[in-house]
Amino acid sequence: MLRRKIIALFLCILMLVLQGCGKDNKPANEEKQDGSSFELNVGTWKTAQTIQPFLYGDYIDEKYSVNVMPFTNPGDMKTALLAGSLDMCGTTLVTAIMAAANDEPVKIVCGLCNKCSAVVVGKDSGIKTEADLAGKKIAYVPGTMHHILLLDILKRNGLDPNKDVTLMRIDFFDMGQALADGTIDAFCSGEPYPSQAVLDGSGTILEYPYFKEGIGAINAVMITTEDEIQKNPDMIKAAVDAHIKATDMLMNDTNAWIEKSVEFGNDKATLEYAVDNMELFYEIDDEFIEHTKNLADKMYELGLIEKVPDIEQLFDTSYINAGN
Repeated sequence: MLRRKIIALFLCILMLVLQGCGKDNKPANEEKQDGSSFELNVGTWKTAQTIQPFLYGDYIDEKYSVNVMPFTNPGDMKTALLAGSLDMCGTTLVTAIMAAANDEPVKIVCGLCNKCSAVVVGKDSGIKTEADLAGKKIAYVPGTMHHILLLDILKRNGLDPNKDVTLMRIDFFDMGQALADGTIDAFCSGEPYPSQAVLDGSGTILEYPYFKEGIGAINAVMITTEDEIQKNPDMIKAAVDAHIKATDMLMNDTNAWIEKSVEFGNDKATLEYAVDNMELFYEIDDEFIEHTKNLADKMYELGLIEKVPDIEQLFDTSYINAGN
């Protein structure tokens, strides 16, 4: 009798262990599909102008946990999104348009930031005007708004980017040092690196190069996928709600915005210098969509895309407008 009880107890324990192992080994995406997992994976950059996702945890519905993954390149974020590693991410409008032109199933659900760009030249580079960029070494990151701005500057000055200048792919984080040590003569990037170069004495602002003909100062947005919208609409709505609240808080409290951004390793003085060249936002209106269409036309004109995608279909503004 005792032996039977011991065997029965052993079998019960064995069943519990096996059940536990089965649960632990259950694929994360399977849990996500049946609604039992509520982890939101979001990608963004560690910069002041892309900061909102780092605050989602303060504003999102308590049934969701937020995992923020920092990236340095918008293209890498988009790739992670399409691979299913992210549920939503920040990206440049340039990258979003490229994705749509390649028939990739991305959707813009809210804004992220406007402005933020600057062309910086070395203090001893002799560059005083756009035309002076001829023959110079210029750093850039492909697939960014800054890349498009730089190409437009070169084109309107009759400079061939493949012949008349040397374009060098350098991460934003390394551009300032490259300028200081003379590896490059200029760079076009986002804040705070332009302001940093000015304050450390290695460079000066040549211009804040915003298009004035129909594009304005648009820059970056938050995107998800069509599949994510179909499978997890409530989670995307909760994320957009959190994004709206975080954006409003930061734009209404510049000191809080700067203090939080200091945690990314930038000094306060640099951020205070840069803040006038940065704008956080979430609202997407008809004018913004029209500017995005004009940007897509500009990209086609510059040969960056083979076709102009349906920009209207690229946007899903229902999450911004629902209940806000």
